[in-house]
Amino acid sequence: MVPLIKGKSARESLEEQGLWDEYRGKFPFNPTRFDDQSLSVSSEQMTNDADLAYFGVISIGTPPQSFTVIFDTGSSNLWIPSIYCSSAACANHNKFNPGLSSTFKNAGKSLSIQYGTGSMTGFEGFDTVVVGGIPVKNQIFGLSQSEAPFMAHMKADGILGLAYPRLAASQATPVFDNMMTQHLVNQDMFSVYLTRNSEVGSMVTFGGVDPNHYYGQIAWIPLSSQMYWQITVDSVTVNGQIVACNGGCQAIVDTGTSNIVGPQADISSMARAVGAYSANGDNVVNCNSINNMPAMVFHIHGQAFTLPASTYVRQSTYYGCRTGLQSSNSDLWILGDIFIRQYYSIFSRAQNMVGLALAR
Repeated sequence: MVPLIKGKSARESLEEQGLWDEYRGKFPFNPTRFDDQSLSVSSEQMTNDADLAYFGVISIGTPPQSFTVIFDTGSSNLWIPSIYCSSAACANHNKFNPGLSSTFKNAGKSLSIQYGTGSMTGFEGFDTVVVGGIPVKNQIFGLSQSEAPFMAHMKADGILGLAYPRLAASQATPVFDNMMTQHLVNQDMFSVYLTRNSEVGSMVTFGGVDPNHYYGQIAWIPLSSQMYWQITVDSVTVNGQIVACNGGCQAIVDTGTSNIVGPQADISSMARAVGAYSANGDNVVNCNSINNMPAMVFHIHGQAFTLPASTYVRQSTYYGCRTGLQSSNSDLWILGDIFIRQYYSIFSRAQNMVGLALAR
């Protein structure tokens, strides 16, 4: 198990410093994690999500060097900053020094990962990576040599991708695939529990589920594609009316995105249905009306997954209340941390399914 810390998001830090509006202008949020060209070239779309707040600690090398990473089910590479990086983003993060590790091997390959607003470039190496006490030998990972400016505002040092190998840049083997191959987990699955408010308590469990973190039955949903953790959503309703995803849509369950992201027309329709209006690029609501706002219901594989207003409205000290609904120019929906906080999420590579159960 890897305990996750829920820290301040980049957005919260920037709001406190009065820099959010300037930052938002410079780095417009681009939640599009996917364009199909990225499969043929060695780049992987990742999002510059200023609301991300959960990260855990891993170590790399012998003796171990520690890093905080975002455990991201929407990407497949592991990368961290290296001492060869001189970007501003590397100056305020921990940097890996391969010269200090007796088990490091240079893979002799370069790596480039595209973000919505820039990229991470570097090279690949192999070393022992310890995740939640599990030592993964000869794990390939990226060592950054340059990082996009927005990464300076990320709390985590790097990213540990938990999606399928097909999504990995440079055909790198993902960490969980090595855990399976090296027989380091009891079952070929991992589970994610995200706390609603408290800074401590969030958890990624490798090799099984933790019954202390959910109520009732687990609903098992077959994947519609094995690249992201992608499932079919049948519809989204508010007050019994279909407001989005009419006739069905594709969605990914993504710990590396904080909000619910969907096509513009659908997100606008959902926002209207719950009484939100658009301001400064956010869907804003009156903080006093949260208790009277309706739930959103995602209908998936014959079951209803309900998000009450308290789960999808965020209160900011400086910007009032806003919904966690964001539009993108893709048809692929993203069920991010807002959804995962409400539904304990189990990612089964053995069955190629996602399991969802009401989180405790």
